Amino acid sequence: MPSMEYGRAASVTETLESRLVDSLGGSVSRRAVLGGLGVAGSAGLVGLGGGRAGAQSAGGDHEEDDHADHGNFGAVGEFSDAFDPHDFLTRFNTGREGSENVPQHTYEEDGRTVREFELTAVDTTVEIAPGIEFAAWAYNGQVPGPTLRAVEGDLIRVQFTNLSRHAHTIHPHLRNLNPRMDGIPQNGPGVLDTGESFTYEWIAQPAGVHLYHCHSLPLKEHIHRGLYGAIIVDPDPDRVRENPRRYVNSHGPVTDDFRDELVERARSLNHTVPENSAVNETVMVMNGFDTNFDGDNEVYAVNTRAFAYGVGSTDGKGNWESSETKRPIQIDREVPQRVYLVNAIEFDPINSFHTHSQFFDYYDHGTTLVSTHKTVDTVMQCQAQRGIIELDYSNHEPGLYMFHAHQSEFAELGWMSFFEVV
Repeated sequence: MPSMEYGRAASVTETLESRLVDSLGGSVSRRAVLGGLGVAGSAGLVGLGGGRAGAQSAGGDHEEDDHADHGNFGAVGEFSDAFDPHDFLTRFNTGREGSENVPQHTYEEDGRTVREFELTAVDTTVEIAPGIEFAAWAYNGQVPGPTLRAVEGDLIRVQFTNLSRHAHTIHPHLRNLNPRMDGIPQNGPGVLDTGESFTYEWIAQPAGVHLYHCHSLPLKEHIHRGLYGAIIVDPDPDRVRENPRRYVNSHGPVTDDFRDELVERARSLNHTVPENSAVNETVMVMNGFDTNFDGDNEVYAVNTRAFAYGVGSTDGKGNWESSETKRPIQIDREVPQRVYLVNAIEFDPINSFHTHSQFFDYYDHGTTLVSTHKTVDTVMQCQAQRGIIELDYSNHEPGLYMFHAHQSEFAELGWMSFFEVV
C-alpha cells in the first residue's frame, strides 16, 4: 500500500485522538467532541485539531474528583503505562503458561483437569487515551481483566483476593450448578471486603466465549470501573462426537458427514489440538469510560485504549517503530482470523462491530458450532453479549482495512481500528 495512504489514515487517527484528548482535558461534553466529523474521515480532517493536552486524570473516585493533576504520562500520541492492548489480543491464560500478572497452575484432580488462577481486585489507574488516566477498579491491575481459557468439562478454580477499598466479587457467565459460586451478594460468601479471600470453582461449560465480572452493588459502577474479563471454553471434540445435537442451532438431521464436520470445527477451536494454530485468534472486549461520572460515556474503545489499533508512525511498508504503542492489528492474509468479541459497555444499550470491505460469519455466544449469522459485515451486541467472528482475507490485497463500531459516535470517540493485511 502506498505510504501516502498510510499517512492519510494516520492523520485522521491523530486528529480524532487529539480532539478527544483535548475535550477530556477541557471537560467538554462528548457530543461537542464530534464537531461534525465523519467516521472514516476526509481530506478536510488533515490539519485539524487544537493544541496538544498534557496528562489528565479522568474519573477519580467521587470523593477525590479534585485530583485532576494525577500522574503525568507525557505527550499526547503515545501510551506509557504497562498494559499493552496488542499483547492482550493473544494473551490466553490456560493454566499451563505462566504469566507474571496471573499466577496459574494446571493439574489433575479426581479424573478432571483443574485450571487454577489467582486473581486480585485492586484500585489503580489505566490510560484510556494518550495522557488520560482513568481511576479504575481492576482484576490483576488491568482492564479488561486477564482472559481465562479452559476446555469444556475442566474445573476452573479461581483463588480470589480483594485488595481494593471497595467490596467485590467474581460472577461467571457459565452454566454454574452451585449457587455458592455465583459471585453475588446474596449467595455463598457474598461480597468480599478489603483483605478477604475466597476460592471460586466453576465447571467450564458450555463451550463458547463468556464473561466474568464483579456483581457488587451498585452494579453499573463496579462493571464500568473495569471489573470484567473474558472466559473462553473450548469445545471437547469427543463430547461433540458423542452428542452433536447439543452444538447445533437447527433441527435438521445430523448425518455422519455433518457429525465429522462438527468434530473438525471443535478441534479447530480447541487450544490443546495442535492443528488449531492454523487460525489466528484474538480477544476484543468492547468497553467505554464515563470520565466525569454523569452516566454517559466520553471514551469508547476495544481493549480499553482509544484508537490503540489506529494508524501511527510507519514507513508505509508494514514496519512500525518498536516503541510505537498505537498501530493496526497486523495479520497474515493466508491465515484465517478468529475474534472472540465481548461487549462490556455500560450506559449504552448496544454496541457493534463492523468491518470495511469484508464479510464474516458470526457465532452468537460461541455456543454453537454452526454460524448464527452467515456472511454479514455488522453485528450488534447488548451488554454482556458475546460471540465469535471468523474472517478470511486470503483474496484481499495487502493494506489497511478499517473496522469499528457502527454507532458513529462511538467510532469518533475511540472505537475505530484497522487491520493491516500483509
